[in-house]
Amino acid sequence: MAELSGKKILVLVNNQGVEQDELKVPVEKLRGAGAEVTVAAPESGEVKSLVGDWDLGETFPVDQTISAVNESEYDLLLLPGGTLNADTLRLDEDAQKVATSFASSGRPVASICHGPWLLVETGLVKGKTLTSYQSVKTDIVNAGGTWVDEQAKVCPANGWTLITSRNPGDLDAFVGAIEEQLTA
Repeated sequence: MAELSGKKILVLVNNQGVEQDELKVPVEKLRGAGAEVTVAAPESGEVKSLVGDWDLGETFPVDQTISAVNESEYDLLLLPGGTLNADTLRLDEDAQKVATSFASSGRPVASICHGPWLLVETGLVKGKTLTSYQSVKTDIVNAGGTWVDEQAKVCPANGWTLITSRNPGDLDAFVGAIEEQLTA
């Protein structure tokens, strides 16, 4: 595991519906490697996760509200999936602003499963090659991106790096790609 001391990662999620392992596993692994990870949601309190978009999962504390985040302080933006989470977050104007800020400043964004919906909504997938959960493929293609079926895809096009993965089964490859990006 890479040494990530001094690196700051911002995780954007909705207060309900994030896929449990797509939040839990990267946060635990990245914190374990020394990164400072902040979980931000629209409301303070907690995040209620789901397993497989259906069964209730664990709850996680919200460190900060998205509207209060100073995104310029972070090295990487992480967007977990979960259908309800991603579909709700894509319409959140504060989340849109944060994602756009990361891309326009050249900082990397990592997104898994349904997480790319926020990037579709903001127009940030245009010209990018990425992967996601299969059902997001048409949205990505319609928004001008190229979809591939890979465990983890790293795309440096358009002046910023996008790291994507398909589902919780790809978490090791996904976190590995994040660590590699942050230590490059």
